[in-house]
Amino acid sequence: MTAIAPDGTITIHVTPKAAEKVKFFAKKEGLESQFGVKVGVKGGGCSGLLYTLSIEKEPGPNDKVIDHNGVKVFIDKKSYIFLAGTELDFSDGLNGKGFVFQNPNAKKSCGCGNSFAV
Repeated sequence: MTAIAPDGTITIHVTPKAAEKVKFFAKKEGLESQFGVKVGVKGGGCSGLLYTLSIEKEPGPNDKVIDHNGVKVFIDKKSYIFLAGTELDFSDGLNGKGFVFQNPNAKKSCGCGNSFAV
């Protein structure tokens, strides 16, 4: 599912389950009121690009800030190109992987789902 911001731009969709887990991990780090999940992309992995994910107190100076399902998402402008339209979910079933990116821009990805190519 692609999330569309009020201004019509494509944004990142955070599922309710992922939002719940982001809040859980932020609370574990002592960040209960002001925090966000920083998502990004860096070179590496089997397919060429790796997803990055961390809990941060505030966005970086050049980060785009998206608010979805009660969670702020911080994303640097360079990574936004690769992640626009992506869904961030959380899987905790028998074969659960933790946070999972469903990226419509990825032309191929590795078996573990942490690496992709465009």
